[in-house]
Amino acid sequence: MLLFLEPGESFPPPCTAWGEGTEAPGLLCAGADLRVSTLLSAYQQGIFPWFSEGQPPLWWSTDPRMVLHPAEFKLHRSLKKNINAMLQSGCELRIDHDPARAIAECANSAQRNQAGTWIVQPMQQAYAAFARAGFVHSVEVWQHGALVGGLYLVAIGRAVFGESMFHTTSNASKLALAALVAMCRAQGVVRIDCQQQTSHLASLGARPIARADFLAQLQIDTQKPALDWTWKPLYWNEISIQPPP
Repeated sequence: MLLFLEPGESFPPPCTAWGEGTEAPGLLCAGADLRVSTLLSAYQQGIFPWFSEGQPPLWWSTDPRMVLHPAEFKLHRSLKKNINAMLQSGCELRIDHDPARAIAECANSAQRNQAGTWIVQPMQQAYAAFARAGFVHSVEVWQHGALVGGLYLVAIGRAVFGESMFHTTSNASKLALAALVAMCRAQGVVRIDCQQQTSHLASLGARPIARADFLAQLQIDTQKPALDWTWKPLYWNEISIQPPP
């Protein structure tokens, strides 16, 4: 039986999530709500929401957990060349310029590429509020006044949780990810949570770790000072990318 929470109820321990061999490995519970306080409590415990249209909020804690250690980011030669070309051609990085729009674009991208999207309207509204509270940030790529790619993430202290990416120009989302990695490396972030295992993330250097190890480090990272989200071109030095002129 899946535990159903009423608004305000505490989450069960992540170790009680459904395991391998079940219908939905990593599923922890359903219900609760999407208020800022609920989302903050969930992420601090390594729990995240993921559900489709017509479903109640579903809460997950996967084991293993896919993470990207910034020091292990695979900047392939072709990607580095493409990123440098984009920067030199006038692409501009903006941090937190329009998080709500970045979230909406991620939802639109997922809708185009899948039968549906987990970034349903209640999730978009919830994460926009989470951004106003200071816990969601966006890394955006702009070109000639248009938003052409980016990502959004949750950050609590030095704990960074990647949520979703989008692009309308080739490699724009990867440029945003490289920028996030550069910021994280410069400020001592141990890892970026990727939640789900995919071949795309693995190609960029992400790998699975045991949930117990993830949670142990999470308790340390969330207690550290918050990241500085002011973009500094010198961050590119962390991954040897040529900054724009």
